[in-house]
Amino acid sequence: MSGPPPDSEATQALIATLPTTKDGFDSLFKRYRQTLKLAVGLRLDKRTRARFDESDVVQETYTEAYRRMDDFLERRPMPFHLWIRKTALEQVIKLKRKHVHASRRTVDKEAGLTQDSTFRLAREFAASSMTASTLFDEKQRAEVVRRAIAKLSVSDQEILLMRHYESLSYEEIAYILGIETATVRKRNGRALIRLHRFLRELGITESQA
Repeated sequence: MSGPPPDSEATQALIATLPTTKDGFDSLFKRYRQTLKLAVGLRLDKRTRARFDESDVVQETYTEAYRRMDDFLERRPMPFHLWIRKTALEQVIKLKRKHVHASRRTVDKEAGLTQDSTFRLAREFAASSMTASTLFDEKQRAEVVRRAIAKLSVSDQEILLMRHYESLSYEEIAYILGIETATVRKRNGRALIRLHRFLRELGITESQA
């Protein structure tokens, strides 16, 4: 089984300069700052944005990654581009817990995708899995799919977002979530089955979904 794609030569060259220079880490992190900001933005809803935004999470990620860099260099648990993304997603959860001051159950619920994220993901499914219909225009089809996606569990939503909107491979998702690749495949398949069942419940027939 093939693993996740390795880091680029440029990233590997910068990693080779560590940990002898902070400037090297700054240059390395800069390569991923925008990618992290976009990934984080997909996971912040209006409530959390009232407390912190993408830049706050990215800064926390920078601080945490720099603190743990020696451990990363010693263990090399995964390619850096996946490790830094995993670190960013961990900071999203950490900041939500810190600012919401809620129970674990509430925090887990708030860790789900935002309405904007589910709509973006829905547009992907509406375009690829739903046939053109006189009953639904593109926006309506996307909204129906969004409502179905919103009925899925947080873990199912996250798998679908990573796989079908962010276009990560099963191997990449497995490394980020810390689970087996086979588990990712199964969870993705089960999420798709649940999604199509919810679509039927919302009035989309088997032939249309």
